[in-house]
Amino acid sequence: MNADFHPSQRAQWARGQPISRLMARALEDPELISLAAGFVDNQTLPVLPVRQAMEQLWTDPRAARAALQYGTTVGYPPLREIVRERSRQVDGPEHTVPLERVVITAGSNQLLHLVTESLVDPGDVVLCAAPTYFVYLGMLSGLGARAVGVASDAEGMIPEALEEQLKYLKSTDQLARVKAIYLVPYFDNPAGVTMPLERRAAVVELAKRWSHFTRIQVIADEAYRELRYQGQDVPGTQVCDVEGDTVVVAGTFSKSFSPGIRVGWGVLPPDLVAPVKDQKGNVDFGSPNFNQHLMAKVLEMGLFETHLESLRAGYQAKLASLLSAAAEHLSRLDGVTWLRPTGGLYVWVCLPPETATGPDGRLFSQAIREGVLYVPGEYCFPVESRETGQNTLRLSFGVQSCERIALGVEKLAQAMRGVMG
Repeated sequence: MNADFHPSQRAQWARGQPISRLMARALEDPELISLAAGFVDNQTLPVLPVRQAMEQLWTDPRAARAALQYGTTVGYPPLREIVRERSRQVDGPEHTVPLERVVITAGSNQLLHLVTESLVDPGDVVLCAAPTYFVYLGMLSGLGARAVGVASDAEGMIPEALEEQLKYLKSTDQLARVKAIYLVPYFDNPAGVTMPLERRAAVVELAKRWSHFTRIQVIADEAYRELRYQGQDVPGTQVCDVEGDTVVVAGTFSKSFSPGIRVGWGVLPPDLVAPVKDQKGNVDFGSPNFNQHLMAKVLEMGLFETHLESLRAGYQAKLASLLSAAAEHLSRLDGVTWLRPTGGLYVWVCLPPETATGPDGRLFSQAIREGVLYVPGEYCFPVESRETGQNTLRLSFGVQSCERIALGVEKLAQAMRGVMG
C-alpha cells in the first residue's frame, strides 16, 4: 500500500493565494470585464521594436550565438551597465552604484523572492504598508514569514505609524525578528499612491535607527516608476541611503515594455550581493540569457524610450476614462470614495464600512452577475494588521479599452446600488 502524499511545509504555506483564483475567473468568461488583472494592454505590446532588435541581433552571428548560450548568474554585463547608467541619469551621478551591486533577474518578482529568502527565516517579520502588493504578501506566506501591517494614507506608509509598530515589537521582544520594510514607492499596487522623498527618507532613517539586532533592509519595489502620466519624477529611494547599506531597489521592464520578455533587476546593498547570488545560483544559475541580450539591444537602439512614450499616452487615456466614469457613476453613491493616481495601473476605491467587498460578500457576486470583476481590497492587507480592508477594492485599467473601462465602472456602480440600496 502506497503512503499518502505530504507536501512540504513551504508548499502548505503557499496554498490558497488569490491571484490564481482571480485569473481563473477572468478566463472562464471572456465577456466579463476584468478590472482585476494587473496585466499590460495586449494591443500595446512592442511587436515592431522587438522585431527590429531581433533583426539587429541576428546580423552578428557571434552576438547571436552568445545570446543563445548560458549567461552568468548575476546577468549580462552590458545590460547591467545600462541599468546602472539609467539609474545614474535619473538620480544623479553622486548616487551611481558599483556594477557589482546590480543583478539581473527574471522579472522583479524573482528579485523580491531572492532578497526576501536571503533575509528571512520562518517566523521573521517584514513590515508592509496596509494595503500593499498582495502577491508579495503571498510570497511572504510561502516563506513562512510574518507580514505585519503599518498604517498608510494617500502618501504611502506613515513613518510615525512605522515607528509605533517598531516600538511595539521591541516592547514584546520581537524586534530581533524584524528583517525588512517593504515599500512600493511609485504609484503603488494597489492604491496608486506615490511616497514623497521626505517620507521615504524618514522610513530609511527609521530602519537604520532601529537596527538593534540585525540590519533592517528597506525593499523598494519600484516596478511602476516609468509609468508616470503627470507631474515630475521623484528621485529613487536609494538616494535616501547615503551609506548604501540599507535600501534594496527592485525594478522591471515587464510593465514598461514586455512581461513576456520577463527581465527585471535589483540594486543591492553590498552585504546582500553574495547571499542573493548564491540563492540565484541554486535556482537558475542565470536568468534567461537570450532575453537579456534582446532587452539590451532594445535599449541600445533607443527603442525602449519611444515605446514608453506611446505606452504612457495610452495608459493616461485609460486612467482618464476610469476617473471620468467614477465621477459619473460612483459619485452618486453615498460613502464611496476613490484615490486619483498620477501614474501606474490602479485605482483604489473605498465603500462605506458596512459594505463588504470580499469574495464571499454580496457585492463581489453581484458585480460578477453584472459582468465586471475587481480585486477585493482585503487581499492587500497583511494578516497582522489593524485594518482589514473589508470595504475596499482595487480597479486596474491596464488591459481593457477605454470604452470597456467606462462600461465596467458603470456595471460596478449598478452592483453597488443593488447591494447598498
